Amino acid sequence: MGSVHGDSIGLHACDSANAWRGMARAGNAKNTIASLILGAQQVAFDRVERGGDFLKWEPYPRPEHLAKLDTKDPAALLREADAAIRANDQGRACAAIHRYGELGHPERAAFDLLLGFATSEDGALHAEKYYRTASEEFASARPAFRWRHACSLARVTASEYGQPAAGQAQAREMLGV
Repeated sequence: MGSVHGDSIGLHACDSANAWRGMARAGNAKNTIASLILGAQQVAFDRVERGGDFLKWEPYPRPEHLAKLDTKDPAALLREADAAIRANDQGRACAAIHRYGELGHPERAAFDLLLGFATSEDGALHAEKYYRTASEEFASARPAFRWRHACSLARVTASEYGQPAAGQAQAREMLGV
């Protein structure tokens, strides 16, 4: 309950679209067309067959999450996002990253923050993969839609926090960090 990582509708749909688009780019003309058709079928399936019609869902961040932010300072917004992630507060994490992007702050600092969690948390095997998906989609999306990908990554990150990645403790011990 409350998890948006693992096999959830939004994360799965975004990962699937990203994968099909990547296969379409890499293939010959025949495989490109087949990948785009199969990708469209997957989107149609995910939209209604995996837990509800997500086109009717109210997206994050919601107005009540944004109303609680009282700063425009980039460092303060990133601290807010970090604290929200550590508290598993998906709405607040999305709001902080959304506001950060809305104000035109550099994306690299936000993605660096989220990358730290993508490599430390398990996320039911989706942490690193979804980081890659969200950062690729951010880079290729039209400017008006880019920060939606960073917001979704913040939500997934807040959802997965507290589930350390397998082998992380052993790796840290072996590396002395």
